[in-house]
Amino acid sequence: MDQKSALLAGAKRCLVDKGYAQTTARDIAEASGAHLGSIGYHYGGKDRLMNMAALELSDEWGDTINRALAEAQGQNELERVQAALAGVVGSLPSSREVQSASLQAFAQALFDDQLREQIAAGAAGGRRAIAALLAGEEEQTDVELTQAQSALGTLTYAITVGLAVQSLIAPDALPTPEGITEALDLLVEQ
Repeated sequence: MDQKSALLAGAKRCLVDKGYAQTTARDIAEASGAHLGSIGYHYGGKDRLMNMAALELSDEWGDTINRALAEAQGQNELERVQAALAGVVGSLPSSREVQSASLQAFAQALFDDQLREQIAAGAAGGRRAIAALLAGEEEQTDVELTQAQSALGTLTYAITVGLAVQSLIAPDALPTPEGITEALDLLVEQ
């Protein structure tokens, strides 16, 4: 592994193990086996490297969510939402570290315009991908979505992020997949 890749891997480990605010440039250098000065050379500084690490970990979590959504089967959008959210809840216990890094990136975005733009672009793509999958579309790029389908993608994205936050602060309070199905059924019945 080259030094630039090693630094990124070390920053990811530090982000997961220590968190964004507690990680120093020395921590990253030690975790990566790289020289302290190489952080500035390759990434322009610790903050830019940490942002890159957070974005990559966030992308990994997005991939996990997309797999859960792609596997969601159902006859209609409601059944696919239920199956997708059940899949997301099922994936949360094994992806806590990646979720934590993603949420740290969200918080850090308030202080970094470039990071905020990158996260916003990723979130827009995520909402669109969710909407297309819930509409039953295999290909997500050239699909025409209705306003309602786009709104459903946004709502499902928001619920997914909310479930991730809940899993970090009170994992025992997460609804079961069956509980999610029952709750959505309650909303539809009213």
